[in-house]
Amino acid sequence: MSSTTLLRPGIALGPYPQREDLRDGWLDRAAAGLGGFIRQRVYGRSPGRGEFISLVDGEGQHLVALTDKEIRECVPDLRRRLYSEGLDEALVARSFAIIREISGRRLGMRPFDVQLLGGRVMLEGKIAEMETGEGKTLTATLPACTAALAGIPVHIVTVNDFLVMRDAAWMAPIYKFFGLSVGTITEGMAPEARRAAYACDITYGTNKQMVFDYLKDRLMLGRDTGHMRLQLEALHAEHSHASRLLLRGLCFVIVDEADSVLIDEARTPLIISNVGDTSQEEQVYAEAVTMARQMDTGSDFSIRPREHDVELTERGRRRATELAEPYGGLWMGPRRREELIRRALAALYLYQRDKQYLVRNGKVQIVDEYTGRVMADRSWERGLHQMIEAKEGCAITGQQETLARISYQRFFRRYLRVAGMTGTVREVAGELWSVYRLPVVTIPTNRPVRRRGMPDEVYLTAEEKWATVVDRLRRLQNEGRAVLVGTRSVAASEHLSALLSLAGLAHQVLNARQDQEEAEVIARAGERGRITVATNMAGRGTDIRLAPGVAELGGLHVLATERHDSRRIDRQLFGRCGRQGDPGSFQVVMSLDDEIFHDVFKPHAERLRQLFPRVGEPLPGWLGKLLVDLAQGIAERHHGRVRRELLRVDDQLSDLLAFTGRSE
Repeated sequence: MSSTTLLRPGIALGPYPQREDLRDGWLDRAAAGLGGFIRQRVYGRSPGRGEFISLVDGEGQHLVALTDKEIRECVPDLRRRLYSEGLDEALVARSFAIIREISGRRLGMRPFDVQLLGGRVMLEGKIAEMETGEGKTLTATLPACTAALAGIPVHIVTVNDFLVMRDAAWMAPIYKFFGLSVGTITEGMAPEARRAAYACDITYGTNKQMVFDYLKDRLMLGRDTGHMRLQLEALHAEHSHASRLLLRGLCFVIVDEADSVLIDEARTPLIISNVGDTSQEEQVYAEAVTMARQMDTGSDFSIRPREHDVELTERGRRRATELAEPYGGLWMGPRRREELIRRALAALYLYQRDKQYLVRNGKVQIVDEYTGRVMADRSWERGLHQMIEAKEGCAITGQQETLARISYQRFFRRYLRVAGMTGTVREVAGELWSVYRLPVVTIPTNRPVRRRGMPDEVYLTAEEKWATVVDRLRRLQNEGRAVLVGTRSVAASEHLSALLSLAGLAHQVLNARQDQEEAEVIARAGERGRITVATNMAGRGTDIRLAPGVAELGGLHVLATERHDSRRIDRQLFGRCGRQGDPGSFQVVMSLDDEIFHDVFKPHAERLRQLFPRVGEPLPGWLGKLLVDLAQGIAERHHGRVRRELLRVDDQLSDLLAFTGRSE
């Protein structure tokens, strides 16, 4: 169904509306990539404040003198016209004007012109790139309310349960005024509660929860997804499939932190599975880890960090045969033997505790590398998770039998209309177009940006880097500056915390171990002289407000201790300062021991030391910038290839499952 049809909400969309799978060949993808590049250059510029804002202002002039009751009396007519006439420009302007007026009265926040522009861009099915601190939560109410008034079910997707509950409750007075119902989807809800939440006009939820609920619906429906079949069944069957479905279909979704959801997390497929019997597996995994510990790096196997893989050498294969001989049984098969040992080696050497995962209450829990948050109910595939459990001495959970799977790419492409908002997306605008057909529009800031970037400093060793960081933090704290320190892993944040404690510097740590206190910790990060050490989560969605006197000292300073594989993740961290016209500054202090350099430039560190022998001083600025740009460019291209490969494999698996009669 086309987006034009979606813009005419009165047309019946069927019992479970969604878009058919978009299948692209390599030529289609190449054309889309080129088209996206050209389109972004032509249409991606900031829209002017002109005609649409004038329409909203014109509609809003007479509202100022009206009472709440008088404004509410205008809503039924607006709702009827939106439903029958669609999202006409004049009707959208009237809707935005009423939302703006009521928001000012009920919440004390009157949307700025740039927020009106952002709302219009999203209602058109585009990504609005809005600087951090520009009020994206409030902006989302403009397209959400308008679409819901037009009779379109709206999903608002955000990155964690805290933001789901906070945003729904925070914006509730606006929705309540219009008579719109609001539901929330969070971890641990019963099916009946989920069904009721999806039945609301507007539903807030995380991307993970919505995808899993969709997969459950697909398992319920099997291949019986035809509209006519569902309608007939609903009429004649006492307990029809339709009555047991969770969602009402995939109509209109607004994705908060769109780059994180649509790009970063697109590398991970979502899988519903059954837990298998572990009785025969525990011993096998323990034996595999025991054998892997006896193999030597280099001679028996090689590590490929960029591909996150381990490869056995010829000597390693012979060594595996010798080590497995006493165990017999399944270890006698060479292919299975080598695969198990490769998995065990990966668990030992590629996955580090307090970096890729935590161990809590005897369980291995994955840490999301992009957000720093624990993903307690996720597990790695194909026995890797069980190998890590054996490595850590945890109870073996058993391999998972896949019942249904889908990637975020395929899921969001099934919505009739997708919109999004984020502060950091221009670097992947081409990929968003080629994968989702989503254009990106940059929205101007309400006030001039006063964020000041300082040159990166690249040191040869981690010891030099950490010594510099501690000295820099001591000086900034003495000056009274508020500082947010960004680290890439739980281990790095705790290492820096130990160094700061030894130096006698008071500080607060925020990582996956303290994720429940995230909002409170980040909200206080703007206090005078406060040092907050955080992993990549860095309080996305939570404002860091400057305490009195901090702005006069230069505002919040963000100090990053590593560059991330993606420039967008760096910009997310830098965007914590200098919000809404506040002053702020940021800098990166890193070393060639950092992960991003490890397999590219670390082998040349000794030669660089000979060329630049002055200990404790960074490399020349031009050289540091060159190394960073090269490393990030290589990493971004690699991750882009991984996402494209996942989409290709996902399409192939879908075809295979369809051939066998399964739904996904």
